[in-house]
Amino acid sequence: MHNDPAPPHRYEALAAKLTGMVDAGILKVGMKAPSLRAVSEQNRVSLSTAIQAYRVLEDRGILEAKPKSGFYIARGAEPTREGPSSSSPPSRPSPVAVSTGVAEILEHAANPDYAPLGCAIPSARILDAQALDRHLARCARTLGREYNIYTDPRGDIDLRQQISERGLRLGQGLAPDTIVVTCGCTEALAVALTATTRPGDTVAIESPTYFGLLQVLEARGLKALELPTHPTKGIDLERLRKAVETGRVAACLLSSSFNNPLGCLMSEESKLAIIDLLSRHNVPLIEDDIYGDIYFGPSRPLPFAALAPDADILTCSSFSKTVAPGYRIGWISSSGRFKAILEAKFASSLCGPALPQKAMADFLRTGGYDKHLRRIRRHFADNISRMSQAIDRSFPAATRLSSPQGGFVLWLELPEGFDCAELYRRAIAERICFAPGWLFSASAQYANCLRLSCGHEWSPALERSVERLGALAHELLEA
Repeated sequence: MHNDPAPPHRYEALAAKLTGMVDAGILKVGMKAPSLRAVSEQNRVSLSTAIQAYRVLEDRGILEAKPKSGFYIARGAEPTREGPSSSSPPSRPSPVAVSTGVAEILEHAANPDYAPLGCAIPSARILDAQALDRHLARCARTLGREYNIYTDPRGDIDLRQQISERGLRLGQGLAPDTIVVTCGCTEALAVALTATTRPGDTVAIESPTYFGLLQVLEARGLKALELPTHPTKGIDLERLRKAVETGRVAACLLSSSFNNPLGCLMSEESKLAIIDLLSRHNVPLIEDDIYGDIYFGPSRPLPFAALAPDADILTCSSFSKTVAPGYRIGWISSSGRFKAILEAKFASSLCGPALPQKAMADFLRTGGYDKHLRRIRRHFADNISRMSQAIDRSFPAATRLSSPQGGFVLWLELPEGFDCAELYRRAIAERICFAPGWLFSASAQYANCLRLSCGHEWSPALERSVERLGALAHELLEA
């Protein structure tokens, strides 16, 4: 005997019905949505049920509330492009050498004269971190002299306490004394690798993966073992099993949620299988959870460490993608390797700036961060939808497109043989910056791929840049 799945709540069923009307084009982008009272009467549900349904649709970025005006359709039907292929990198470890190419990308991405499609850095306008800045100004005014000091190498205790409390919401037992505040997630990853590997070691990673991570591996003289990665389900578990059974993998470094650049999300079942496999072979897991709070589904995905609190897991994250890239506040936590982490942090940068940490702690404590997250998730979901539709209109028909479940980047795969390096040269000449696919591999994969950032507010100028990029791709493909 088995139990049938529970029927959805009425508000969920109503939200699904309205989503279907949007996908079918009955309700179009920019159109005013039916009033709550009309929806309640037409669907024979209570007004509170209609309100709950609209809140769900607002959280998913489908509806946008406008003061004194009502709700409007913010996002239309998604493109029906086929997703990218599962990757198939070499089965042998590769030395890493991407720094030269990354430096060029960063130079163009930082130039305001270029269309900002290159780096995954959120727009200051979308982040709108004025509330956080007010906390910083208040801290500087009232605590400036007191906090003009070197902090504890672990970081501000109030901030570590707030990070700990947020972890508890996910069932993640992060004691404040196991947390070390870092200079962004990049330093957290570097510290984690220093604590678990030695130069010449091999680290198993997703493929494609974030080029900043490859830079960290390169700087530490580590080799990358790229794992085949499905565009929605994550890494190939069988390939990981074969790799760790050789005994040559010193550590495994994976995204908890929404790999950059694919945006994929592994199931909890897959995460547990990875933890079990690595635990049996005594391989530490470094998890990058920087995009976990930018989810488009009904709930936040659980990090690896929340699923197995006693496993050898080093959790790395940051506030750089969600509220304050300029504050450079990240963190790392691991109870079993805390001593090695603290030593690596001390050797790397001694400690972080005190005032920004105190301001972030105050911001988290007042509850402003959660309200802020709900707003930016809607922004990023809307940006991804709009850019996906522009790609659908503009790029060659054979272009494959990712469908991320969180984060704010898109991964495009053009036909085999397409030269994205040439596309990049032509785009830069027209002041359009993007990240070519080869940057996301240690073994020169993905020459026919590119990543576009959706971190800036959507505008006619940005739309024209995407359309022009698509036109250049047509020209190259035809040639």
